[in-house]
Amino acid sequence: MTQRIEDYALIGDLQTAALVGRNGSIDWLCLPRFDSAACFAALLGDEENGHWRLAPTGAGDCTSRSYVGESLILESVWETRTGTVRVTDFMPQRDVAPDIVRIVECVSGSVEMSSTLRLRFDYGSIVPWMRRSDGHRVAVAGPDAVWLRSEPEVKTWGQHYSTCSSFTVGAGEKVSFIMTWHPSHRERPPLIDPFEQLADSLEDWEKWATHCRYEGPHRAAVMRSLITLKALIYAPTGGIVAAPTTSLPEEMGGVRNWDYRYCWLRDSTLVLGALLAAGYQEEAVAWRDWLLRAVAGDPADLQIMYGLGGERRLPEMELPWLSGFAGSAPVRIGNEAVNQLQLDVYGEVMDSLHVARAAGIPTERHIWALQLSLLGFLESKWREPDEGLWEVRGPRRHFVHSKVMAWVAADRAVRTLESDPSLEGDVKRWRAMRDEVHREVCEKGFDPVRNTFTQSYGSAELDAATLLIPRVGFLPPDDPRVVGTVDAVRAELGREGLVRRYTTTGPQTDGLPGSEGTFLVCSFWLADALHMTGRTAEAKELFERLLALRNDVGLLSEEYDPAAGRQLGNFPQAFSHIGLVVTALALADDGTAG
Repeated sequence: MTQRIEDYALIGDLQTAALVGRNGSIDWLCLPRFDSAACFAALLGDEENGHWRLAPTGAGDCTSRSYVGESLILESVWETRTGTVRVTDFMPQRDVAPDIVRIVECVSGSVEMSSTLRLRFDYGSIVPWMRRSDGHRVAVAGPDAVWLRSEPEVKTWGQHYSTCSSFTVGAGEKVSFIMTWHPSHRERPPLIDPFEQLADSLEDWEKWATHCRYEGPHRAAVMRSLITLKALIYAPTGGIVAAPTTSLPEEMGGVRNWDYRYCWLRDSTLVLGALLAAGYQEEAVAWRDWLLRAVAGDPADLQIMYGLGGERRLPEMELPWLSGFAGSAPVRIGNEAVNQLQLDVYGEVMDSLHVARAAGIPTERHIWALQLSLLGFLESKWREPDEGLWEVRGPRRHFVHSKVMAWVAADRAVRTLESDPSLEGDVKRWRAMRDEVHREVCEKGFDPVRNTFTQSYGSAELDAATLLIPRVGFLPPDDPRVVGTVDAVRAELGREGLVRRYTTTGPQTDGLPGSEGTFLVCSFWLADALHMTGRTAEAKELFERLLALRNDVGLLSEEYDPAAGRQLGNFPQAFSHIGLVVTALALADDGTAG
């Protein structure tokens, strides 16, 4: 692949998403859901694994590109020797079936255009049977069917198991392409008007953007992050995927390649807080309701992640026919980490429901009963080791962050009962648990010589998750142990001003070879912690640095390699954009984050 991760832009319809390169090629698309098999998988292999390129004949990357206003409608412009052309890409919010619309408009002169559609179902492994029907090209293989048409109709031909076309547009002329997917056993969905859908989509997005309450510094960046988060919501259920991609590497050429097309509980409190603070209560309620459905059941069965609808089984497997992005193999689908024990999720669920209750989101008594059940299970388990927030694939340990979140679970129960004594619950019992956890963490998880909390009990390693200690209220920001932890994390996990999650070498590694880049959300956490500990000027400087890492259309991946100046990991990453929104709101309020 010649495109870098940051060379891609996102389009989507709130049920799935596609990545469009600067060269006009759609290299990733899963249909009909975020977690469905990809029909364009060139992102993780090569063009033979499926893509759709639409660009001036013989041209390379576009001259410029941007989103239209506060929307997810992408415009790419090529200035060629013979003229200037604009391609508008978007996915209408679906009625019946998912569509991709690509509109070519000549701005000046005349431009010869080329289109190559290479469909490869099941992650680039299946070549469909192509036929013509009513002026359309129809591709069918097993359960999948795709229809391609153009308005006005342009000549197409088959070549090397692809559908190709070539046409010329003059100043003011427009040609639109519409690709529609549906289950192959059903009839073709009703045709859409591409220009009506363009107008409707723009209106929908801009109307949604008006609900944003934030009017502080860097509003455009905050709004773009909120739009990106909205695009990662699976509208039928309210679940938010961590990213729309799988296996984009955390180290170029390495093996740290994971499937992020699922919903993580670790994101829940930050997502809720960011959405509510920005004015998006409808999305916050939908996420809260998804969370309640997903975690319902035996507390012992609580998982760290779920499928878009709350599915529990996400078996992991490798796809050997895909070479991986920049040769980073293996390519994986599914995520084995779903089976890990991560005790912090109990605290994150309790905190999320506490935030929702405090924000006035309507609640019912059965929700509190569920919370008590979760807390009762955690009371008997919090002393055990676990795999921790970062899903390490090494031995279980007593991770400090996991214990802190156990404290959060008990603390939020105490605070809820204190605010509403009519609720059932033994407040003395939860106070006692809270005090015991706090005492143990301070005794076993703190290194008094270095004046810092460590990654796990008895370890010399550090963990960026300990930056959250003041945010969750475990200790006040002015506590010397908090200040010492912030300084130690910045010194030992810092890399050119940004922050890694933890060290990947040493006596207690994460069970994987190689290393990874700096973790962007951890760098936002550092900015929050600096601000909370009174170093706001440094926090703002770091925030500006992080803003500069976004690509040309305002998107962030999971990680960043400062040496190479490259984005790393799955893209765009919800956690990174949540971090941006939360930090911007905190700095704008000139108060404490969280």
